[in-house]
Amino acid sequence: MAAEARSPRARYREQNRAEIKAAALQQLAEGGIQAVALTRIAKDMGLSGPALYRYFAGRDDLLSELIRDAYDEVAQVVGQAGGAPADGPRAALHALADAYRDWAVDQPHRYLLIQGTPLPGYAAPPDTLLRARAVLGPFLKVFAAGTPAEALRPLAEEMAAWVRTEEAVADWLAEHTVLAPQDAAAGTALAGTVLAWSQLHGTVGLEVSGQYAGMGHRARTLLTAQIDTLADSFRL
Repeated sequence: MAAEARSPRARYREQNRAEIKAAALQQLAEGGIQAVALTRIAKDMGLSGPALYRYFAGRDDLLSELIRDAYDEVAQVVGQAGGAPADGPRAALHALADAYRDWAVDQPHRYLLIQGTPLPGYAAPPDTLLRARAVLGPFLKVFAAGTPAEALRPLAEEMAAWVRTEEAVADWLAEHTVLAPQDAAAGTALAGTVLAWSQLHGTVGLEVSGQYAGMGHRARTLLTAQIDTLADSFRL
């Protein structure tokens, strides 16, 4: 059944919301999260302050939309890189990590919006957690095929207990794998995913914030080495 045509009013509202978000992203790229100012956006668009608030309740509401959009986009990018390459889970892990890094390097202002220093007084909406887990979901499938090294067993055991007691975590696992909370590989999948996220965030966050400047390595080379080490530790 064809989708119902949107009214001119609805199209106009959607167009204005998109223009407001684009202006906010430009401010974000130029000066960071503190530079996002609704009053300047309204002035640049030829709107009054009250008119702008018909589209967003305030700056926090606008930031929440930008955060949702960023998570949804990186989740799509990582998801497209997922799957099972012919040469196995290690190659899949590298593909996922590279896709995550490439998106962040291409759009550092958006990466720092979702993974950087939180804005004082701002509380992200609850659905942000679901979106963040969607980004990491493809990693679960990769690590489900692994066997953790002895040093990682305590973490895998804690993750196994977590998935057995948290329904939302069990749902997340089930969405991306065929594992049930009681399966032995459930803790392994979660442990590997959390470790991958920690290493990605550390390396990519340092890169996009310029912390590697003047050092004698390329960030991609470092990330590749970290991912290979992680794959080794799960026998992928």
